[in-house]
Amino acid sequence: MLFNSIDFAIFLPIVFLFYWFVFKKNLKQQNIFLIIASYVFYGWWDWRFLFLIVISTLIDYFIGKLLANENNPNKRKFLLWLSIIVNLGFLGFFKYYNFFLENFIEAFSWLGSPISLRSLNIILPVGISFYTFQTLSYSIDVYRKKMKPTNDIIAFAAFVSFFPQLVAGPIERATNLLPQFYKNRVFNYSKAVDGLRQILWGLFKKVVIADNCAYYVNTIFENHEDYSGSTLFLGAVFFAIQIYGDFSGYSDIAIGTGRLFGFKLKQNFAFPYFSRDIAEFWRRWHISLSTWFRDYLYIPLGGSRGAKKQQIRNVFIIFLVSGFWHGANWTFIIWGALNALYFLPLLLSNKNRTHIEIVATNKNWPSINELLRILITFILTTFAWIFFRSESITDAFNYIIGIINWSIFTIPQIRPTDLLILILIFIGIEWIGRQGKYAIENLGFTWKRPIRLLFYYMLIILVFWFSRNDQEFIYFQF
Repeated sequence: MLFNSIDFAIFLPIVFLFYWFVFKKNLKQQNIFLIIASYVFYGWWDWRFLFLIVISTLIDYFIGKLLANENNPNKRKFLLWLSIIVNLGFLGFFKYYNFFLENFIEAFSWLGSPISLRSLNIILPVGISFYTFQTLSYSIDVYRKKMKPTNDIIAFAAFVSFFPQLVAGPIERATNLLPQFYKNRVFNYSKAVDGLRQILWGLFKKVVIADNCAYYVNTIFENHEDYSGSTLFLGAVFFAIQIYGDFSGYSDIAIGTGRLFGFKLKQNFAFPYFSRDIAEFWRRWHISLSTWFRDYLYIPLGGSRGAKKQQIRNVFIIFLVSGFWHGANWTFIIWGALNALYFLPLLLSNKNRTHIEIVATNKNWPSINELLRILITFILTTFAWIFFRSESITDAFNYIIGIINWSIFTIPQIRPTDLLILILIFIGIEWIGRQGKYAIENLGFTWKRPIRLLFYYMLIILVFWFSRNDQEFIYFQF
């Protein structure tokens, strides 16, 4: 079920009304109802994939219980590895089986010993990369004794399947979200209104900005040999804006929806395109995944400790794995490697934590130096996005070659004036609200009420006016 669909527009109010008016006096009933609603939400795509969520839920729940009663280090490691193998086994089979098979066949062909193996017609379950990491982090935290395992299987199942963030995050840690299923939740009008405001902004980013950028991005990338360098550059910029509007828009809708039901989900984006270097960008982009890899892979490998060789190795591992997490294609691995190369100079010069606070804090404008850093970081990121968006490495290099010629100084062949104006307005609002959790969190509170309401109504009108037939979110494929 898509957030930007009629189905969800009907589903959400029904779930909201039952949750607060029918089951509000019984916590367990509320949690059971959330599980049912979440399974309906997920099963809307394909009910067969519900079995994967149920199996993952049961395995990690019982492994957590067993870890609580086991003191033998070897048996504890066995239980942890059982959770890792089962969860990553599901992910590996559905997401990477054909990728490894095709590369295995190509490797033998290159060595002069061609073999014939048949690939499988595997459908990738929506959101498997997200809920797999969510349940896996629970088992790891219980193993590390950072949290006690739950005895409430209902609460745990609700935590795993919670529908707002089930399909594309944020990837919640059990330490943050699971305890919220133990506590009685009381409806809070101001938090609900704030949640609706964040949902509205998320829909604007997705429907008005991302989906309309997607129309031109698809046209330019699929026919890149027909366009000038300036048009290809514009297409790459549009994709950078599209993927941000699409994914951060989903996160805003998820977080806002969670707030409607009395839950606090973690912030997943913090205005990443205002970053002054690539290290700051990765602290602000897909925060839940970046911190997951940091805590469960980068730090256990040694992090930024040890010799420079180890630090370089760890950086490449974390970015290559991050690239591979996104999809079974060499383009994602190249994308990860590029970001590692961007990151290395900052790490080696100990400048990777120079910019912690948002740019121009408590100021209206950035300095010239800050503006140049933002532009350079954005261009580097946009260049890497070309590999992310391309169907193959060959397509990516051909696209880049198409940009790097004298035609980059010509006027683009595609000039959607209305979209460019909307993007400028969007960037302006994001800049004004960059110190909040989302752009319009505090915007307009000093305005007169009619003007503030007019602003919200204008956003709603734009969402309906620019709607493009319920396009799926980009990260559903991951």
